[in-house]
Amino acid sequence: MRYEELTGLVQDRAQLPDRQSAERAIRATLETLAERIPGGLADHMAAQLPHEAGEPLRRVAAAHEGTPEERAYRRDHGERFGLTGFAGRIAWRTERTEEEALREAAAFFEVLDSAMDPELMEKLYGVLPNDIRGLLPEARAEQDARAERDTRTERGSRTERGSQAERG
Repeated sequence: MRYEELTGLVQDRAQLPDRQSAERAIRATLETLAERIPGGLADHMAAQLPHEAGEPLRRVAAAHEGTPEERAYRRDHGERFGLTGFAGRIAWRTERTEEEALREAAAFFEVLDSAMDPELMEKLYGVLPNDIRGLLPEARAEQDARAERDTRTERGSRTERGSQAERG
């Protein structure tokens, strides 16, 4: 996927006014993601993205600060923060609200899902905490399926109760 296509898709999915807004959302989401995930995974993801999109991942992964032990830990594990921290960092970088930041990040993850190797997306899914993972298309599909099953189960229970009431 070319960079122009990536930014255009994010702009459309996030309903952003212009390409620059899409670029800010992509850069902020990838910088924040690079802080949260292991450095090796960030490097692998950067290799699969257009050069301009992969740059924030490479830059942040290479710039981890701290003692040698802290840098080694972050390289292997990433920083620990949840959805609130994730949203706050993206919002700060884009100068948007946290709600807008999460909406734009979710739109970016939809595009990323179609641009990346499925095995790499599975690894990303595996290293993120549940709350951030909920932004990924796979997690949202699972949530939708669970909600649909729950709705069908609830409808079935109501139908069965209605039948018993008619017989009783």
